[in-house]
Amino acid sequence: MSAYWISTYVEVTDTQKLEAYAVLAGPALVGAGGRFLARGLPEQVYEAGQQTRTVLIEFPSVEAAVAAHDSAAYQEALAALDGGAVRDLRIVPGA
Repeated sequence: MSAYWISTYVEVTDTQKLEAYAVLAGPALVGAGGRFLARGLPEQVYEAGQQTRTVLIEFPSVEAAVAAHDSAAYQEALAALDGGAVRDLRIVPGA
């Protein structure tokens, strides 16, 4: 069953660190089987929606998404981020 990595950026505190993270994170996640479905600011929000950058990545399974997060390549990306953003990251199984 597919799984979805959903990351929302509550606050960006250092754009240079975020850029360094993005250079490393994209290839690490794609290399681990992820497929970027959406990323950017919302075009429209409803109810309690917020204008926060959101990233949606599809993985073949929850296990694959967790393995991608825990991989050495992604951990290197997180080290580059080093507090440059406050994010809400969750992995959700597909329906």
